[in-house]
Amino acid sequence: MDFDSNGGNKRVFNRLGGPTRPSPQQTNTRQQVCFHWRAGRCYRNPCQFLHRELPAGPVPNHANKRAPDESGFAGPSHRRGPGFNGSHSSNSSNTWGRFGGNSRAVVTKTEKVCRYWVDGSCSHGDKCRFLHCWSRGDGFSLLTQLDGHEKLVSGIALPSGSDKLYTGSKDGTIRVWDCASGQCTSVLNLGAEVGCVIAEGPWLLVGMPNLVRAWNMETNTDQSLSGPVGQVYSLVVGSDLLFAGTHDGSILAWRYNAATNCFEPAASLMGHTVAVVTLYVGANRLYSGSMDKSIKVWSLENLQCIQTLTDHTSVVMSLICWDQFLLSCSLDNTVKIWAAVEGGNLEVTYTHKEENGVLALCGVHDAEAKPVLLCSCNDTTLRLYDLPSFTERGKIFAKQEIRSIQIGPGGIFFTGDGTGQVKVWKWSTAPAAAAMS
Repeated sequence: MDFDSNGGNKRVFNRLGGPTRPSPQQTNTRQQVCFHWRAGRCYRNPCQFLHRELPAGPVPNHANKRAPDESGFAGPSHRRGPGFNGSHSSNSSNTWGRFGGNSRAVVTKTEKVCRYWVDGSCSHGDKCRFLHCWSRGDGFSLLTQLDGHEKLVSGIALPSGSDKLYTGSKDGTIRVWDCASGQCTSVLNLGAEVGCVIAEGPWLLVGMPNLVRAWNMETNTDQSLSGPVGQVYSLVVGSDLLFAGTHDGSILAWRYNAATNCFEPAASLMGHTVAVVTLYVGANRLYSGSMDKSIKVWSLENLQCIQTLTDHTSVVMSLICWDQFLLSCSLDNTVKIWAAVEGGNLEVTYTHKEENGVLALCGVHDAEAKPVLLCSCNDTTLRLYDLPSFTERGKIFAKQEIRSIQIGPGGIFFTGDGTGQVKVWKWSTAPAAAAMS
């Protein structure tokens, strides 16, 4: 890897998914949004379809529907957050979407950030009808903003016990940030788009086109894991195996060999027909979501597919587990809650609807240890919902869509958007005013 402590030569800013200028004929005949652009993975330039959203329709209503060892992976991860681990519990009642108790009201001022305020040139002050803040709601606030990436932030990793934060981007770099000062201490120039980043034990694992880069942060050595075809969009560790979701629809697995200090190929899981964009491990299962609109459930004991879920009607973007439930989100504007029925198969028990496609999910606990779902949509907002009621308690706004969310210790969480900005947020016990930049 090429370490550049000064950040190297700055690249010209290139807005991710920015619209190309269509011809008059394309404007008249191709008023369709690009399917691959919505998933953040269109490589056509120019593209005959739109690289922007069409005007939104009416807001839909909610709808109901029936320890270190030879593995080399050590230490707990902040990736999922406490309690969001897919452990099955038989005593949780099904109260999804039931609004009760002390509902949190959100102020309904025009929910659009003032672009002049962002540039520091708004003259209206408090009288401006647009927002002069990056969030709405109580109980959380913006701590700081980390600038440096020039394209979409595709991964954020905070190793357990480390004082360093790692962020990966489609600008082809990994940036290393000091958690105490918020300063970028070094830049790893990888020379290709970063598809995802995770930290597990001493390892920083980076998904890239046609390979996975594994960097041991303790020994400062790295190795390349070959085998993937196309971009690696998702990485996850389970049962001492490293799994990678790839562009060609396969899921590759490696096992760490402590004797040789190398990752060795272990398996290839076939079943999806196109790119696997999200992976999650919970309840002794591997869950995979794909651009083929399906979710597959794999046994971690024999790596066989035991169920395929086909209720989504567009790309499955993100998966997490909470209690005995599986949560999935899609570009079909829904978050689906899956629960096991008699026999062990999963079925949809609740469907939450959004106005726009849903890009990423993350389960956290607030300062009072209450479960909260962070739900990023492709209208450049991130919604915060109390679980299991799905009562909205706030919103976070960004310049472009938030594709990466990461949990940290002490009530900290991070968001990364399409412009390359990383923001650091913190839960607070007392109600706080909307966070100011």
